[in-house]
Amino acid sequence: MLSLDSKKLARTSIPVSTGWLLGSCMEARGKQDLWIRQKPEVLEVLREQAIIQSVESSNRIEGVTIPADRLRPVVLGKARPRDRSEEELAGYRRALDWIFSRKRRVSIIPDVIKRLHATAQGGLSGDAGEWKKRNNEIIEIQPNGERKVRFVPTSAKATPKTMEILCRNFRDASDDVLVPPLLVVATFVFDLLCIHPFRDGNGRVSRLATTLLLQAHGFQVARYISLERLVEESKDEYYDVLAECSQGWHDGKNEIVPWWNYFLSMLRRAYKEFEQQVESTEARPAKSDLIRQTVLAQVEQFTLGDLAAQMPAVSPQLIKKVLAKLKKQGKIRLVGRGRGARWEVIP
Repeated sequence: MLSLDSKKLARTSIPVSTGWLLGSCMEARGKQDLWIRQKPEVLEVLREQAIIQSVESSNRIEGVTIPADRLRPVVLGKARPRDRSEEELAGYRRALDWIFSRKRRVSIIPDVIKRLHATAQGGLSGDAGEWKKRNNEIIEIQPNGERKVRFVPTSAKATPKTMEILCRNFRDASDDVLVPPLLVVATFVFDLLCIHPFRDGNGRVSRLATTLLLQAHGFQVARYISLERLVEESKDEYYDVLAECSQGWHDGKNEIVPWWNYFLSMLRRAYKEFEQQVESTEARPAKSDLIRQTVLAQVEQFTLGDLAAQMPAVSPQLIKKVLAKLKKQGKIRLVGRGRGARWEVIP
């Protein structure tokens, strides 16, 4: 049973902690226009980096990666994709472009969700933009290698009708003054993940839908700070909260507040990063902060070339300077020697 029901949500008690997070996010939205006008030179750097990080992180969560030297050319459209992985990254970028180019609020209907899926799949999947034809399961791989069914989504037969109801409920709840818009967005994304309407690419579609719906309600931070990167950085918590809140979902007996808190915390963190960048006194320190954040966000070993590909607007000299400072602070270390040496973040 869908969690997104305006009458049901209106009856749900909002804990103090959730209310505080809501207020913090709403306050940030009220300040974002000022931040956007404040530092146009910083915004240019942030926009390009956010696009690259969003494409890379959202696909890496799904196990799709490409070589570091191909990341920037493929994402920015300066090189034609060579294989399916590169096509999927390019497709995700096109989906983001479509979202950010909308001048008017997009009406949330099933065809919009299908369009996000078709674009993000890169056109190589035979069922891109089509609801799943077979039932699917969400599988968890145990440390010993065993496969465990974590959740059974909506059946393939019921998916088209359920998606129609979800989209209609979203439109109704968005017009209900008793339900905070951010909770409507968060609950829509949660239900979308529980329905799991596509054979593949559901996680990517959920993250694109997050950006689309936040933008529709005036939250523009995803243009400048990668929400996908924040999800990847908190991936364990993300999966734990989904597992907790999906228990009893089919019977309408699931908890939704933990998911709200995770979703709002992620958005609040994005706005905090955005504020830090634009309120720096000079553009150059802002770039140093960007490098520092990017370095400490690395989940695998990396090279100077990897960082340069992720931050094309930043000079290699400045990256080296920040790496040296982080090494001195004990935040990172160099593994190996010579041309094969790689950096890694110290846990």
